[in-house]
Amino acid sequence: MYAACCGRFIDQGMLPATAEQLMRSRYTAFTQAHESYLLATWHASTRPKSLDFDPAAPVTWLGLRIDKVEEGRTDDDRGQVCFVARWRLGGGRVQRQQECSRFVREQGRWFYLDGDVRT
Repeated sequence: MYAACCGRFIDQGMLPATAEQLMRSRYTAFTQAHESYLLATWHASTRPKSLDFDPAAPVTWLGLRIDKVEEGRTDDDRGQVCFVARWRLGGGRVQRQQECSRFVREQGRWFYLDGDVRT
């Protein structure tokens, strides 16, 4: 499953053809604390210098649900993917992040631009 879905992007360097594929691969990269992939797929205009993955505070990712996809197809240059991601920090209670992420495609490559987080 990993190889067919996201491993080909994260490990093999293939480029996601759609914004949704990039969203799914970025979620998977978060589950692996794969900072280099996340930064490489983040648009330069909004990309942080680094991500703070704390090995002393392990995150257990519990699932991703895609709620809506607007544009972001192979012939689009912009897209939006709305999702809910669930996780648990250490032995704490389950948390969730609801977000509508915006993506942009430049020179045939999709990038995460930013997102509206909803609580």
